[in-house]
Amino acid sequence: MPRAPRRPSEEARLAAYKPGVDVARSRRRREDHLLAVRRRNRDAGLFKCRRDEPTPAPAATPSQADVPATTSPPSSGPSSPPSSPHAEGPRTATDSELEGLSEMVEKIWSEDITSQLEATVQFRMLLSDEKNSTVIKIIRADVLPRFADFLSRHELPQLQMEAAWVLTNIAASDYTLLVAECGAVPRLVELLGSPNANIRHQATWALGNIAADMPSCRETVLDHGAVTPLLAQFREDMKVPVLRTATWALSNLCFGKLPVEVKVKPILEIVSQLIHSVDEKILADACWAVCYICDGVSDGIQHVLGAGACPQLVNLLMHGSVNIILPVITALARISSGDDAHVQVLVENGTLNCLAQLLARNYPKSIKKQACLIVSNIATSSKDQIQAVIDADVISPLIFLLKSSEADIKQEAAWALSNAASGGSSDQIQYLVSRGCLEPLCNVLTYQDADLVCACLEGLQNILEAGEAGKQGQEGLNPYAQFILECGCLDKLEDLQEVDDDTIYKLVMKLLESYWEEEVSDDPDLPAASNDSAETVETVSEDAAQPTHEQPSARANETE
Repeated sequence: MPRAPRRPSEEARLAAYKPGVDVARSRRRREDHLLAVRRRNRDAGLFKCRRDEPTPAPAATPSQADVPATTSPPSSGPSSPPSSPHAEGPRTATDSELEGLSEMVEKIWSEDITSQLEATVQFRMLLSDEKNSTVIKIIRADVLPRFADFLSRHELPQLQMEAAWVLTNIAASDYTLLVAECGAVPRLVELLGSPNANIRHQATWALGNIAADMPSCRETVLDHGAVTPLLAQFREDMKVPVLRTATWALSNLCFGKLPVEVKVKPILEIVSQLIHSVDEKILADACWAVCYICDGVSDGIQHVLGAGACPQLVNLLMHGSVNIILPVITALARISSGDDAHVQVLVENGTLNCLAQLLARNYPKSIKKQACLIVSNIATSSKDQIQAVIDADVISPLIFLLKSSEADIKQEAAWALSNAASGGSSDQIQYLVSRGCLEPLCNVLTYQDADLVCACLEGLQNILEAGEAGKQGQEGLNPYAQFILECGCLDKLEDLQEVDDDTIYKLVMKLLESYWEEEVSDDPDLPAASNDSAETVETVSEDAAQPTHEQPSARANETE
């Protein structure tokens, strides 16, 4: 039996009870969490890349020997994690070359062009072993400003190329900030306009590594106006490796808050074309760029929708690669946190039908959580949008996840169902209960998240109010209240009276006093429960607690 109502403080009682779902709170409740998710996912689409030495062939043909080393394609694309050392192991000459570091430094600072180029190539080859100890020794030699100076030697494109390559690999280490502060950034931005395509490619790569390190490095690149010349790199005749690098670098620049001076429209004009690419690496980085713009620019969601990106993003939800689905669904989750008009665009483009399939299939946890979040945000809107959730047959997979999935997925599914229950019409509530949502929602009352418990209580309140219209039998029993009593969920409501949260307390007391008045009563004549009644409680199914009038037809649960 529930205890007698406690007396909250007078200040707590002054707060008026607001029935129904708080749309703003429900939609925006997890923006900080969503940002944290995006930052945890940053490594999936934002990282630094080295340009490694090509693996030497045992016997190169003359045609191979004629190809300069600087024109060889990258060993790993910008959308791959930093490449691992070659199977042959680190260069055996590295240690001996480090012993001659002082001689290399002398050549770098000499006025002889041949010595400068020779030493720069030697430094570049040293950096191919990816060891931080090697990078530290080179940094301590204080040669970074010299390499930055070489970037301005326009009459010596080979020296520019080698210097940019050296700085690219140092920027791929833990010492990116030193590259950003040595004066290289403005010169690298200038090289984006070089007539030499290889130099433009290398400069793009170096700037992408600098931008990927930390906000201050990225801001340095943006402050030197890198966006406009970077966008100019996107041409119809671009080779795929170069296009990958440029897309990856652009995605890195879009991460975080973009300055007001940066025009988003030209970026989206490029990105909205890139999200149609058949190359998975280009596609992944382009989708991450869209995701970052949604969050990093004032009215970023409207900019993305205005660029016409939504239909293709929804199509990509059915892509065969998780590496594509993750940035896509994260971008759509950000769009779903916008206003009702933004949410309606998602509904009209068939997002819910795709989400139903994602929720019912074996996808990673990160994708299912984002899918639940989108459904939750859609369900906070109008009854028409709740009906769209029902029509897409999303409810059954959500209930399955709430019953059997991992804790954090359960929490997201609980938000979605609570929001749908809070704003649903009587017919929509009847459908939710017919799918089996009532007992799983009651189990949410034991969660530690106070906001979620409040949303669940609001959903239960709306369900019970709908049950009043479907009272059964001569005694006029509320079927939903009766089911909560019979399945033992009333105990969970009673336990919430002990929670030190006035909002939860008032909601619980309102429900107990409105629908279980006899249970709350301390009437000494109230008969005790018999063993027979206890057995009845255990065997009554949820379907038996439904109203007798006809229910909407239900599709089979497709959850795998």
